[in-house]
Amino acid sequence: MAVSVPCFLFPVGQTAPCRMSESAGLQFVSPYAFEAMQKVDVVRLAALSDPELRLLLPCLVRMALCAPADQSHTWAQDKKLILRLLSGVEAVNSIVALLSVDFHALEQDARKEQQLRHKPGGSNGESILVSQLQHGLTLEFEHSDPLRRLRLALSELLAIMNKVSDSNGEFFLKSSELFKSPVYLEEVADVLCILQAELPSLLPMIVVAEALLHVRNGEWFLCLLVANVPDSFNEVCRGLIKNGERQDEESVGGRRRTEALRQLCQMNPSQALNIRAMVVEECHLPGLGVALTLDHTKTDTADDAVSPLVSFVSGLLLGTNAKVRTWFGMFIRNGQQRKRESSSVLWQMRRQLLLELVAILPRSRSTHVPNDSDGDTEQAMSGYSGLREEYVVKASALLRLYCALMGIAGLRPTDEEAEQLLQLMTSRPPATPAGVRFVSLSFCKLLAFPTLVSTPEQEQLMVMWLSWMIKEEEYFESAAGVSASFGEMLLLVAMYFHSNQLSAIIELVCSTLGMKIAIKPSSLSKMKTIFTQEIFTEQVVTAHAVRVPVTSNLSANITGFLPIHCIYQLLRSRAFTKYKVSIKDWIFKQLCETSTPLHTQLLPLIDVYINSVLTPASKASPEATNQPITEQEILNVFQGLSGGDSSRVRSRYSITTQLLVLYYILSYEEALLVNTKSLALMQKKPKSYSAALMDQIPIKYLIRQAQGLQQELGGLHSALLRLLATNYPHLCMVEDWICEEEITGTLPLLRRMLLTSSARKYSQQQLQEAFQMVPSSSARLMRILEHLTLLSASDLIPYAEVLVSNMSLLLNEGVSRRILQTVNKLWMVLNTVMPRRLWVMTVNALQPSVELVRQQKYTQNDLMIDPLIVLRCDQRIYRCPPLMDITLHMLNGYLLASKAYLNSHLKETSDFDRQTQTISNLGLSGQPDTPEVTREELKNALLAAQDSAAVQILLEICLPTSEERGPASGAGGLLKSIQHPAAKQEEPGGGLPEGGSADKQGGLLSNLREVQCLICCLLHQMFIADPNIAKLVHFQGYPQDLLPLTVAGIPSMHICLDFIPELLAQPQLEKQIFAIQLLSHLCTQYALPKSLSVARLAVSVMGTLLTVLTQAKRFSFFMPTLACLVSFCQAFPPLYDDVAALLVQVGQVCASDVATKARDIDPLIARLQHLKRKPEEVAGISKVALHQRLAGELACADPDVQLCYRIEATFMDIINTTVRAV
Repeated sequence: MAVSVPCFLFPVGQTAPCRMSESAGLQFVSPYAFEAMQKVDVVRLAALSDPELRLLLPCLVRMALCAPADQSHTWAQDKKLILRLLSGVEAVNSIVALLSVDFHALEQDARKEQQLRHKPGGSNGESILVSQLQHGLTLEFEHSDPLRRLRLALSELLAIMNKVSDSNGEFFLKSSELFKSPVYLEEVADVLCILQAELPSLLPMIVVAEALLHVRNGEWFLCLLVANVPDSFNEVCRGLIKNGERQDEESVGGRRRTEALRQLCQMNPSQALNIRAMVVEECHLPGLGVALTLDHTKTDTADDAVSPLVSFVSGLLLGTNAKVRTWFGMFIRNGQQRKRESSSVLWQMRRQLLLELVAILPRSRSTHVPNDSDGDTEQAMSGYSGLREEYVVKASALLRLYCALMGIAGLRPTDEEAEQLLQLMTSRPPATPAGVRFVSLSFCKLLAFPTLVSTPEQEQLMVMWLSWMIKEEEYFESAAGVSASFGEMLLLVAMYFHSNQLSAIIELVCSTLGMKIAIKPSSLSKMKTIFTQEIFTEQVVTAHAVRVPVTSNLSANITGFLPIHCIYQLLRSRAFTKYKVSIKDWIFKQLCETSTPLHTQLLPLIDVYINSVLTPASKASPEATNQPITEQEILNVFQGLSGGDSSRVRSRYSITTQLLVLYYILSYEEALLVNTKSLALMQKKPKSYSAALMDQIPIKYLIRQAQGLQQELGGLHSALLRLLATNYPHLCMVEDWICEEEITGTLPLLRRMLLTSSARKYSQQQLQEAFQMVPSSSARLMRILEHLTLLSASDLIPYAEVLVSNMSLLLNEGVSRRILQTVNKLWMVLNTVMPRRLWVMTVNALQPSVELVRQQKYTQNDLMIDPLIVLRCDQRIYRCPPLMDITLHMLNGYLLASKAYLNSHLKETSDFDRQTQTISNLGLSGQPDTPEVTREELKNALLAAQDSAAVQILLEICLPTSEERGPASGAGGLLKSIQHPAAKQEEPGGGLPEGGSADKQGGLLSNLREVQCLICCLLHQMFIADPNIAKLVHFQGYPQDLLPLTVAGIPSMHICLDFIPELLAQPQLEKQIFAIQLLSHLCTQYALPKSLSVARLAVSVMGTLLTVLTQAKRFSFFMPTLACLVSFCQAFPPLYDDVAALLVQVGQVCASDVATKARDIDPLIARLQHLKRKPEEVAGISKVALHQRLAGELACADPDVQLCYRIEATFMDIINTTVRAV
């Protein structure tokens, strides 16, 4: 738009304005001037010199002449100052003239010309903006008026912009007189600034900036344009970067773009780092990013800090963005392919890095090492000055950067760079943590890039430096106060070289440097020779490793390479056994110096150590093994955890150490069993740890502690559980875990929160005295026991011995049930922390009194060999449910322990016995290898007999004694319930005594009934765990009085349906009778299709036996089994016809035998046939009346007569039951 010109003109000087004659002498806008323009700081603008002010005139004149949006008084004052500032400048008149043009008409002509140029062939036609030029463009511009000047410049700019849009990214340099003539540069710049300001839609800032890159002095024009529109700085820079090349130094256009942006950032240095961030974000113009960093580095004068250049390039190559890393690596690779140029940004960067490297080198370093005597060498080494402490961090950063440049970006160092790098790497830093880090980095760089050592002098320098590392390692570790020093890394690399694990060395180097570098294993051959032959022979490595101190308080918080890594690798390579170096003490000390969180290398160390103890390195020398940790050392670790008063003394070993030693013992025993065969072949039998040692280790207590530290212990807790389930299944019972959850739950925790200090005042002596007063005075004992329930399991351990030793006193008459239940609860709490010791104490405490049996003190081993010892307790326990619960718990545990013990014993001895037999039978052919099978079968038979004996004893305990049956009921109480299913329905227990004995036992709430329930629960678990036990027990048989109890009380009894057909096929008549009686109860309890088929089979078997049995056996078989037919018909009415036919058939056979004896009895057969045809007519006849009528006959001694009337009674029972059901 045109602006109105005020009535006065600015004074004009008499001389022509001074023009710049050469482009090299062009003056750019200074940062001071640009900041003044950004902030519109009139005071600072007034301080500018005339040349600086001349560059900003287009914007200042427009501010002075155009109507402002800001109408404040402050701006009015500032505007007056600007007018006063412009009044003395000669060039203002020409700019005012430019602003007087009609820009609307100019824009219309420009758009018409744009349309014309977009037409095919339009670019070569006439211009609408500019008519035919009479002279050259420069002369036309000089002699033209302001409007024509604007038209000339606009036409030229549009032509360049049009060509840029048609170039498809190919760079060109427009040879335009208007932009390259130094005489008219300022006037052309004024015109450009005015055009862009007045026609922003026609000339977008970014498009104009792109066009200016294609003309001479384009960066100068661009800086002036942006300086006059300072708000467009970021927009212009981002546009130029987005449109830029991925590799700017590959083309002229890229270099010009980089130079232009670099000039813009020099004009506005505060935004340089933001522009550099845009470069990285877009992955364009890497040279610009480096150039901006170089410009920023020159202003950074801090010598001891890491330079911006090192930080920037390291961030690109070592960052997490793979795209950026690849982009910048390509910049390095491409830059090396071109001939070395001083103007190249890459070479400027390399030169700057080399200058920084040389600046921190010790001044007296030299690669020329005197090769005289050892004394001269030592003197030369001591004469070198070390790396200054303030430079160590900077030196480490430089080393990592060069590693990234060479390993990731593929930089090939020059001879000068390689020499100075070697100088830096072999320098000696001070003994600080940063110094330790620097030495580790230097050592890894030598391994990663061995080509840096090329001459014999350099190789000798490296060997001397490595020798210095070995000598100073201990001093560095102690003086720097770090646990992970470079000495462990040296040892580790030496071990890897000896075992030829080059891939492990490469992984170690990459891990230490913190970057993934492609290192060829073949490049390490020279270093391998130096290490294995000159510095670290394998024997030296082994001997030195043992002398390395263990890491104090080793945990996962200590990073880096530690002595434990070195020992682990030496154990894997079997170096200690090869050179007969004892490592046992070192490993034990390291296990004792551990804390949480657990270091990840500890468990692999223990595993490989156990392997080196048990398995020799070679069959040729079976004695070449390490020594195991002694039992006394293990006992020392667990001292203070065995309970009693000593448990109050805190152990000097941490819980981590105790858990690791426990893991060692369990893993050792498991590995001993796994390697039995291989050890037997070598005739080597390592000693296992004694049972006495294992008894003194509180395994369950430690496992419980580990459960609460699972996060800190890593995989140790799960590993211990696996070993425990394999070797100590009796410590992993499901009911124990459930009980432990109840004990450690929220409610017990809240109760313990209520525990006051007075609750801890009771001592073991007071508890003992309270027990002695039972049952005469139970209140004091109850009070102490209630307080003990508030204690935690570990705090309860000291009371265990007193509590258990006095349990037999609770069997006396008059002891309250509450005391018994509380003792049971306390015992279960103790069972969560000290089960094995508690079980032994309890078994010995509950033995029968001295008057009956001579007491014997059993050991853990005795109870594992013979678990039935648990049941040889005081008989009174069988009717004391709380103590019986404890006894059954121990029995179940020892049965599991016995299985594990026999399995391990068999595996432990069989291989050695078989190997001995094989050796003794050498020369004998054709001998079968059967002893192994025989041993396994004997073991299984022993376990089966053991389990079945336990079940039989428990079933016998369930039988009521003669006192419990009562004098009136006799022995027929349970039998009566079997004979009368209707009565069984009324009394589900079936096994409870009837009549007068019910009052004595309190009905269903009797001690006998509770003990029966406890036993049934245990039998159910045993049957589910191994169904063969159920089969074996029922093939053995047990009193039929217990069948109602077992079928109703053991839920898993339904599995008996699977083997009852096999039991029916047994030749013994007693087993067949037991099978039918068992089946009758199962059919009533489980009326299933499978039960029906088995019942039908039983009826068929009974019919078959009728035809083959003698008279005596027939009576013995049918008298107890006829009552079972009632249960079959009650459970399965479809069996009625088959059962009735069987009864008629049996009756016919018996009646025939009676008839042969010339005895006339009631017409039994006729009555049976009548009952079968019309059962409803006799359904109302009382069975009692029938029994009374036939009492005389039943008393007869003739078995056939008794069987006949039993058949009729059975028929009546079936009819009554069936009719009642209908």
